[in-house]
Amino acid sequence: MLHLRMIVPTDRTRAAVELIESTVGTTHLVVLPGVARDPVGDLVMCDTARESADELLHGLRDMRIDQDGSIAVENIDLSMSTRADAAEEEAPGEGADAVIWEQLAEATHEESTLSFTYLSFMGLATMIAACGVVLDNAILIVGAMAVGPEFGPLAGVCTAIVQRAPRLAARSLTALLIGFLTSIVATTVFSLLMDWLGLFTDSMLDGERPQTSFIWQPDPFSFVVALLAGAAGTLSLTSSKSGALVGVAISVTTVPAAANAAVALSYGEFAQMWGSIGQLLLNLLGIILAGTATLALQQRLWRTQRGRLKRRLRRG
Repeated sequence: MLHLRMIVPTDRTRAAVELIESTVGTTHLVVLPGVARDPVGDLVMCDTARESADELLHGLRDMRIDQDGSIAVENIDLSMSTRADAAEEEAPGEGADAVIWEQLAEATHEESTLSFTYLSFMGLATMIAACGVVLDNAILIVGAMAVGPEFGPLAGVCTAIVQRAPRLAARSLTALLIGFLTSIVATTVFSLLMDWLGLFTDSMLDGERPQTSFIWQPDPFSFVVALLAGAAGTLSLTSSKSGALVGVAISVTTVPAAANAAVALSYGEFAQMWGSIGQLLLNLLGIILAGTATLALQQRLWRTQRGRLKRRLRRG
């Protein structure tokens, strides 16, 4: 269940309440007239099943409540209410399958922000991966994958394509491009510094690396894994099962490929550099294709299911 808290302009409170009451899967409606001060209006609260939230939020936004008032949505961790149980039963489908597009767009918008923190995580993750590729240490590679924040902008690109949101697409692609370019440049400088300190050598990069040589040698399995990871990551976002994102992060070779490209560039190993860049682009393409296809399929299935419910209600 989700909890909605709204500040509604007085002239639209009645319409908002009627919308909430007519939406299948909503309950615990509370209206407090005139209590809001900034902005001025009525405080309206309700609980809704995840399955009903997207339609309800679209209706509220059509009333411009988000512009002239406010809409806040919170997850309810525990709800002990017979009426809430009944509302979830009435709502179409399963909550885990519901896509709340407004929530997804907000999350991907935030994750796609080109901030100091985002660039710092990208740079640090790539430097950790650089140590991993030079030392042929799989543990460091896995750690770097988990630290990398690149899935946020990738999910933003997928969402933007399905929702036809060019601004979000441009924002996400900018974050991806600048994030990887900045991290590669920073890691190249880091590699040169480590070489100057005697901690990195070109022989370590050229030597046998059974644990990490796959990073600069892309193959069909690289693309297959990227497709699977893109689908799994998208499902974890839309179902609010964020724990699965860790598994997604450590299954794709994006940050390690950028790291290997940077170290190879610092030593003039252009064959490894271009192989690593190929691996990086292959993984990014696979994730975007699978993520977009997953979102499009979820959107289609959900609209079909919601349409069946509406027809059933009209007949009833």
